[in-house]
Amino acid sequence: MKIRHLMPKIALWGYLLGASLTSPVWAGESAFQAGPVFPTFGKIAPVVSDMAVTTETRLQVAFDVGKAGDVGKLNRTLNSAARFINMHAAAGVPVDNIKVAVVVHGGASFDLTRDSRYGQKKDGAQNANRAAIKALTEKGVEIYLCGQSAAYHDIKKIDLLPGVNLALSAMTAHALLQQKGYTLNPF
Repeated sequence: MKIRHLMPKIALWGYLLGASLTSPVWAGESAFQAGPVFPTFGKIAPVVSDMAVTTETRLQVAFDVGKAGDVGKLNRTLNSAARFINMHAAAGVPVDNIKVAVVVHGGASFDLTRDSRYGQKKDGAQNANRAAIKALTEKGVEIYLCGQSAAYHDIKKIDLLPGVNLALSAMTAHALLQQKGYTLNPF
C-alpha cells in the first residue's frame, strides 16, 4: 500500500489517540471536541468509519437553512456546516477539497443580518451568529440569503453581515449550486 493512501488513516488515528487521551468517555456530549478548522464551534467526535475518506476525497455540499436560531445562540445549521468541515479535515481530507455553501431563507433570514437589523426583529438582541459567519466566510464557505425571503422581511443588502451574498431565491441558489456539483445535505 502506498504511503499517501495511509496518510488519512494515520491522521485519523493521531486525532483519535489525542482525543482518547483527553476524553475518558466515548459516549455523549463529552466525546465532542474542538475541530481543527473552527475550534470555537462545530465540535466533532472521533469516529472510526467503515466508509473510506482519503486525502483524495472531494466534497461539495450545500446546507439549507429555513429555521431561525434561538436568540442568543448560534443557528444549528451554521454549526453543522462548521462541524462538516471540522470532521472531514480531522479525518485527513485537505481543507481545499471541502467546499461548503449555506443557503438561508424564511425565518432564518434575520440570522444573517447586522446587529442593528437583527435587534429590530429580536427585541434589541445582538446576533449570536455574527462571529460564526465571519469565521465561515473567511474559510471560503459561501453563504447566500434568498432574495425572496429578504424582500418579504424587508431586509436590504446593507443589512447583511459582511460575506453574506444575496441570491435571486433559495431555489435558484440550490439549482445553481447543484449545477456546480454541490450535493444537498439532507439535514
